[in-house]
Amino acid sequence: MPELPEVETVRRGLSRVTLYQPIRGGDVLLDRSIAHPVSIEDFLPAILGAEITAWQRRGKYLMAVLARHQQPAGWLGCHLRMTGQLLWVEQSMPVSSHCRVRIFFEHGRELRYVDQRTFGRLWWVPPETRPEQIMTGLQRLGPEPFADEFSLVYLKNWFGRRQRPVKNALLDQALVAGIGNIYADEALFLSGIRPTMRCDRISQPQLKRLHTAIRKVLTDSIEAGGTTFSDFRDIHGINGNYGGVAWVYDREDEPCRVCSTPIQRIKLAGRSAHYCPSCQK
Repeated sequence: MPELPEVETVRRGLSRVTLYQPIRGGDVLLDRSIAHPVSIEDFLPAILGAEITAWQRRGKYLMAVLARHQQPAGWLGCHLRMTGQLLWVEQSMPVSSHCRVRIFFEHGRELRYVDQRTFGRLWWVPPETRPEQIMTGLQRLGPEPFADEFSLVYLKNWFGRRQRPVKNALLDQALVAGIGNIYADEALFLSGIRPTMRCDRISQPQLKRLHTAIRKVLTDSIEAGGTTFSDFRDIHGINGNYGGVAWVYDREDEPCRVCSTPIQRIKLAGRSAHYCPSCQK
């Protein structure tokens, strides 16, 4: 599933190419890709003639701010889930069998929503409605990793009351929005903490290192255009580059980049966790 760096990479790409261009039409090729409105026939008329004035990201969600004749026209929301992609292409380009939604712009360009496993969703939110009322997953998100609210004190208070493994905690979107399997493993490596350590047993120095590491791995991956291990592509179909320099994620049995000890993989609550048994205590 695309995590914060991948979704942020897409947001930045869309901001460069789609703003202030009227939506001229579109096509819904798979009805269930539209989560709202309930009537699919209402989706395209709701966005027709609108312009995207900004792209926002909240956790792993994308939201396009829409305006029509300089008046609010709602939001176009998207969650890519496991295999979703938003691609900016020429309308003349052949349409793949996994294309689910097409949105047409001027000059023969279009935004295609492609999703092989069909878990992703798009929403249109009316202008008089707050996005979280329709995109209800937004209600459960914790602070953004780069926000002031995600402070060392906040992390200490949250961890101090919980006994579950730290890797599981980092995957909880109510703790911090946007982190998934990849960057939880990477942040724990940089902070020297094993994924199995209980939250309430993490020391203050370890906690400080973890807080710093979370922001560092996310920043590094955004600068690298995200991570591609299977399906993620940016809006032009280009792979992310972070995977080639990952510290531990998806590197089972490969030598640690610091001490050469083979990287190990274990299962925690049904999810993989990668770590170095020498560097992480």
